[in-house]
Amino acid sequence: MSSATYDHAAKTQRDPDTYQLEQVRTAGGHVASSDQPSMPVVHRNFANPAPLGLLSFATGIFLISILGMHARGIQTPNILVGVIMFFGGICQFIAGIMEFIAGNSFGATVFPSYAAFNFSYAMIYLPGTGIMAAYIDADTGLPTADFNNALGMFCWAWFILTVIFTVAAMRSSWALFSTLFFLDIELLLLAVGYMLSSNSTLVAANSVGFLVAFCSCELALFCSLLPSPSQLTGTSWTDWAGCAGLYSGGLTPFTLPTFPMYQSV
Repeated sequence: MSSATYDHAAKTQRDPDTYQLEQVRTAGGHVASSDQPSMPVVHRNFANPAPLGLLSFATGIFLISILGMHARGIQTPNILVGVIMFFGGICQFIAGIMEFIAGNSFGATVFPSYAAFNFSYAMIYLPGTGIMAAYIDADTGLPTADFNNALGMFCWAWFILTVIFTVAAMRSSWALFSTLFFLDIELLLLAVGYMLSSNSTLVAANSVGFLVAFCSCELALFCSLLPSPSQLTGTSWTDWAGCAGLYSGGLTPFTLPTFPMYQSV
């Protein structure tokens, strides 16, 4: 009998429970999990970046939605520019870069993508970019019909990309899948609402945005509680998702479920 085989047998006899536990941990000491194949469990030495990415995404969507519905009669949405640039843009981009380091291709693709979405959306309302000014009628001082059509095209492009991400999340969790699915619906309604200049459709779209923000936040909390980025994608993108990550790992006396899809899809 070789020394390796002898050591294996000896360890198993001495402490079978401990030895068995060692077999389900990664080299970095994180609990291994195959519940979500689309989010591989890999060794990492850093904190889980998913809650930051999910919560920053959720906050941006929430502001866009509540201002899009003109809550409290607010007609000028420029107050959201700073939040979606710094929190929804920079913070989410950093989370995406950390997902690259963690070896999470899904998170590394999705977080920087929506960080770019937030930046590009905020740029519309920054006078220095000249984007809004290009659509202002010189005689009336109001946006031309081209502006709504252009916004519609903008939403169509992000709708297509989000559908691609939704397909990629089909073996993650219901929390993450629901986040992206509702975002698909929101972007579709926004695109149609802008191109048809339908206020009722735009209100419906922004209403769906609250569902997106809720799912994302909870998913983020779940991710923050998980020891590895892969478990986070029963997560990796909004409020339910974000909170589920943030409350994991014993940080709170309770955890939020994300309902893994591995066994059902």
